Amino acid sequence: MGEPLHNIENVLKAADIMVNEQGLHFSPRKVTVSTSGLVPQLKRFLHESTCALAVSLNATTDEVRNWIMPINRKYNLALLLETLREGLRFKRNYKVLFEYVMLAGVNDSIDDAKRLIDLVQGIPCKINLISFNPHSGSQFKPTREEKMIEFRNILAEAGCVVFLRLSRGDDQMAACGQLGKPGEIQAPLLRVPAQFQAALKASL
Repeated sequence: MGEPLHNIENVLKAADIMVNEQGLHFSPRKVTVSTSGLVPQLKRFLHESTCALAVSLNATTDEVRNWIMPINRKYNLALLLETLREGLRFKRNYKVLFEYVMLAGVNDSIDDAKRLIDLVQGIPCKINLISFNPHSGSQFKPTREEKMIEFRNILAEAGCVVFLRLSRGDDQMAACGQLGKPGEIQAPLLRVPAQFQAALKASL
């Protein structure tokens, strides 16, 4: 739970034990560390670990990512992506996995798909499009499946390696992001940018 790279020392040790032949001896490709994008720690992880890396991207503009992922206010998209380009230059046969949770009316437009193609240029990567799992207190709604498929097809036609991950278990509040009791106290919500207020109201 939480951001693994906040605990970089122990994460590196644990990852090394998992892949070391005197440890669990897993393939490095079978051990993935996911991050929201802590740039200094991410640089260190790419330099010191052979394990796989997943980066939660979730937006194609700083304005949207600042809103839904406040870490972007410190390490913006340009810095994050350039760090990955530089860090992956010397790693052979290595692809970062970009995780992209699709939110209705927020980050799922055709323009978003086209921007995403441009953003990942020069970065060996795979893109995982993820269906959002609604939960109590959330302002967001999942993108419709047919729109997710259209988004996926635009990326694939541009040559991106892209996967579509639809939700499982959300009918029982047991899907990713739903591991809590419905109706429990929610964290304070960030201010909704003006241009997205109508989209959120329409999705309610």
